[in-house]
Amino acid sequence: MLTALRLLFGFILVAMLSVTTWASLCCPLFGVPPDVFRHPWFIATMFDAYAGFLTFYVWVAWQQQAWSARAAWLVAILLLGNVAMAAYCLRQLCRAPAPPALAGVLTRRETGAGLLGPVLAGLGIAVVGLAWLSR
Repeated sequence: MLTALRLLFGFILVAMLSVTTWASLCCPLFGVPPDVFRHPWFIATMFDAYAGFLTFYVWVAWQQQAWSARAAWLVAILLLGNVAMAAYCLRQLCRAPAPPALAGVLTRRETGAGLLGPVLAGLGIAVVGLAWLSR
């Protein structure tokens, strides 16, 4: 089961990085026409996405006991979305003790801050900042 989940989240990570790279090469992040932002389905989709991000973050916040890790992962998830979520899942799945047990992955609590969350949060801030400056 863990191997299948690692493959799934690896695929999601690669797919999201690929599609966002492709979209970035086609047009700037803030180059979306203003009419799109006012479209009801765009608004509904954004609410849906961010509700999912926050729902996932509740699990992350429960697992991460350090407030610095919680804050970093919140920023990373809100700015990078499924890229950060897939990276978090892969991190947790790859750190599973042998013999691998899914219950341990889902219920393990972390005391340290770690590096991945702050690195992804910084990357998310940089991406949004550069996109904002280049508009």
